[in-house]
Amino acid sequence: MKAIQTSIPDLLIIEPKVFGDDRGFFFESFNRRHFAELIGRDVDVVQDNHSRSVKGVLRGLHYQIQHPQAKLVRVVQGSVLDVAVDIRKSSPTFGQHVAVELSAENKRMFWMPEGFAHGFVVLSDTADFLYKTTDYWFPEYERCLRWDDPELGIDWQLQEEPVLSGKDTQGKVLAEAELFE
Repeated sequence: MKAIQTSIPDLLIIEPKVFGDDRGFFFESFNRRHFAELIGRDVDVVQDNHSRSVKGVLRGLHYQIQHPQAKLVRVVQGSVLDVAVDIRKSSPTFGQHVAVELSAENKRMFWMPEGFAHGFVVLSDTADFLYKTTDYWFPEYERCLRWDDPELGIDWQLQEEPVLSGKDTQGKVLAEAELFE
């Protein structure tokens, strides 16, 4: 497994070492000890989630203002454009984002520590998306940024209007959102 730096130092693309032959492939998707060496700290994964979405579905940009969650995300079927936005007011990269294509084919994972809003849009007909989190989901602390906030300037690579949940249509622009210090 190797870590690839992004334009925001705390966000990492993780590439597993894949062993493949004519029978298929094998790779270790998570090893707590090795992962701690890659990111420079130990993490306690407490929840593992799986979602399936169809093409054009955009989920996010989500975060929890209390009980913040670090996330390790990957796609096991299909492809998505995955986005993390730095919402730590004291960060030199505050308001900036990184977008990464994750797919079953490239087997990449994306690590985002606490203090980031997260979302993705499905590029393929369907996508199965997995994410490990370092804290539990607390709906009362969940917040959402607007996916189309002009201040964020995210290019979602959309061909048409995305499919959003009711919750995601109520997201706030960065200037009005509750943020991390």
